[in-house]
Amino acid sequence: MAEPASRGIRIEALRKRYGAGDTAVDALKDVNMVVGAGEVVGRVGPSGSGKSTLLKCLGAIMEPSGGRMLLGEAPIYADGWRIPDLRALRRDSIGFVFQAPYLIPFLDVTDNVALLPMLAGVANAEARRRALELLAALDVAHRARAMPSQLSGGEQQRVAIARALVNRPPVILADEPTAPLDSERALTVIRILNDMARQFQTAVIVVTHDEKIIPTFRRIYHIRDGRTVEEAGEGRTPG
Repeated sequence: MAEPASRGIRIEALRKRYGAGDTAVDALKDVNMVVGAGEVVGRVGPSGSGKSTLLKCLGAIMEPSGGRMLLGEAPIYADGWRIPDLRALRRDSIGFVFQAPYLIPFLDVTDNVALLPMLAGVANAEARRRALELLAALDVAHRARAMPSQLSGGEQQRVAIARALVNRPPVILADEPTAPLDSERALTVIRILNDMARQFQTAVIVVTHDEKIIPTFRRIYHIRDGRTVEEAGEGRTPG
């Protein structure tokens, strides 16, 4: 198992129970994961296996019922939240990439990416500089002034990845990021996530059941009966 790094994430005995008494349902019973800085791991499983619940807990959207989550060596949850401002945690330390890009339709590409650091108090010029730097790294700088409706699906997902990276978070959570894409574009997205993970030393967790990309992961986590099972993946070079 990979060792935790200063910008990695560690999950220990994480639990989530819905309801109480005889109607209680344990969606997560004993989830353990370690994702190092610069690493991309897959979290796979069928519907109802707890993928969405785990992602919401990791993203500080839903409170777990017990266990621990740490960013580097700093606990963010230990049988209760240890971070007073969860909104700031999500904004500054966790990047999100969704199945749909969810770009703001009335902002151009640059402003879609620059908005997050602006909301964090970064000066407009610096926020736009960061955005343009990432757009160039992701080969969409030529679309910097375009509106989302003018982009292809693959271009929109690249912009969404730039937005997730712009505050340089230690963790990115990608929820079915390749589901709407064909094989070539899906593998391109995974290659980009791997490249960006290495460049920015970001820990990336990809939740998926997309058979096209599963062979690219070096490590895969399954949740079975609410508990994690880790297995070695094929680690094929994507794209």
